[in-house]
Amino acid sequence: MDDGHAAALLDLMTWRRDTRHFRRDPLTPDQLDRLRAALDMAPSVGNARPWRVIRVRDADLRARVRAEFDRCNAAAAERYDDATRAEYAQLKLAGLDRAPEQFAVFTDTAPDAGRALGRRTMPQTLEQSTAMAVHGLWLTARAMNLGLGMVSILDPGRMRALFDVPDDWRFTAYLCIGHTEFEDDTPLLHRADWQANLRTEWDER
Repeated sequence: MDDGHAAALLDLMTWRRDTRHFRRDPLTPDQLDRLRAALDMAPSVGNARPWRVIRVRDADLRARVRAEFDRCNAAAAERYDDATRAEYAQLKLAGLDRAPEQFAVFTDTAPDAGRALGRRTMPQTLEQSTAMAVHGLWLTARAMNLGLGMVSILDPGRMRALFDVPDDWRFTAYLCIGHTEFEDDTPLLHRADWQANLRTEWDER
């Protein structure tokens, strides 16, 4: 590793975005293979590899995810006062209508792999492992000039039922991936003055 690698990583992290505006162009098999490889390289507690990824291709299933988002989004808007609700309504919070690739990501809370190493006292490390895999996928997509958006306004229980997954699987994320409509070095929520980044503070003891 050298300074060039450090600079490239900083560029990727600087330009990483929660993408909401996609073109419909399909991804190539090679691009999909590279994204899968990024997941294969992700770290995990005890090498448990707990992420379970469903590539959502069925149009009816996508429509049902969209309907669930609309239901949750409407409920979320009602929690704000009138002024903030108007701001909220202007935000584009999902790429569900145009993203060519969509992935439902779950965490297996009782995987056979890893033989429970490292998670007996902290079982949440399984979900942390899945989160790291998603972040690695996100940076890889950015390096490939692809956008990734994470749809978080969804009910986990309803998503589990919608995809009819095993009881041990916990819903973690719904991801939209594809070519972006435009490049922007300012996150959408910053441009909309929703909230600027808060500086990370750490305590010293």
